[in-house]
Parts: sequence; C-alpha cells; structure tokens
Amino acid sequence: NLDGAFTDLKVLDKISSKNTLLKLENGKLKKFKDLEIKSIKCKNSEFDDNPEITAYLQVKDNNIKNKDKVFTFNGWTFASSPTLNPFDHPIYDIWLKKCFN
Repeated sequence: NLDGAFTDLKVLDKISSKNTLLKLENGKLKKFKDLEIKSIKCKNSEFDDNPEITAYLQVKDNNIKNKDKVFTFNGWTFASSPTLNPFDHPIYDIWLKKCFN
C-alpha cells in the first residue's frame, strides 16, 4: 500500500525564520499557531527511480475572517515541486517532507 497514515510537513515562519517539523495523522486536524492543518491523504509514488510524495492538505488561517474563503490552501501538494500548487501565505511556508505508516 502506497498510502500513508501520517504526513510530515516542514513549516517555516518567515518572520522568525524558524522551521518546525509537524507530524500529522491523516484525517485529524492539527493546530499550529494561527493555522489549522489537516492532511486528508498522502501517497508515495510507485516509481523508485524518481519517487514522488504527494499529500492532499487543507489549511485554515484563523486570523483571516473572509467568509468567502474557507481554506487558505486546499489541494494536492508535491514534495518535489512545491511551486506546482503553492501554499501562498504572508507568514508561513509549508513543505511536504514524507508520507509514512
């Protein structure tokens, strides 16, 4: 099975330049400072010569009171290409590190 039960993310606070490693249990909400992060699913690719890790993330910023936008980020993210579907936030950057059981 290529799906993992846990997702590791690296969160960079751009203001303090501090990196934090977060371990998420998929399907469970994790609070980190002003963010609520949920990894719905994560997968490791089948291609050993060029392994890819993907995760479906939902991120909420509790400081944003815009009722039109539920999530700051809602979609697939790719470990090898974080710019493909970037998490765009003024304070935090999020990188997918690994997917595991």
